[in-house]
Amino acid sequence: MGKSGGVWGIISNFVAEFQFIYVRMRFLGNYEARCDAKGRVFLPAVFRKILQGSGDEKLVLRRDVFQSCLVLYPESVWNELTDSLRARLNRWDNKQQQVYRQFVSEAEMVQLDGNGRFLISRRCMKAVEIEADVRFVGMGDTIEIWAVKKADEALMDDKSFGEELQRLLNEE
Repeated sequence: MGKSGGVWGIISNFVAEFQFIYVRMRFLGNYEARCDAKGRVFLPAVFRKILQGSGDEKLVLRRDVFQSCLVLYPESVWNELTDSLRARLNRWDNKQQQVYRQFVSEAEMVQLDGNGRFLISRRCMKAVEIEADVRFVGMGDTIEIWAVKKADEALMDDKSFGEELQRLLNEE
């Protein structure tokens, strides 16, 4: 700290402190839509608002590893996922390199146009049997895209769901 002339008084060093709060996106619910002849589809408005609030403009589309659906990742979520996967794999293990290669090579960057639409490639549509009608399912930080005719097949019946949820919540 130093002193200046009489008019200005005491000058001190100012250190600004910033606190960053990380807010993760939460996509919830399910919404049906229709692809046009080119494979363009409107992202549901409720999901667009969440993306806009997060500042993520780019999306990554990939076929799901376990189910017959597509997964739409906000770019920040995708980057976090691939960084985590890469950190767990040995670059000098051929099988692990193949797993990583297959995982990232099947991904496609997509971006919403001015109307809130994006293009689902023919390759992706064919892989999960999407014809025209799709169901978007919010899965927390990602969005699944299902062919409507297959979407209900991935769900448990109510009784099994209740039993499994109870079992999971009772585990400690």
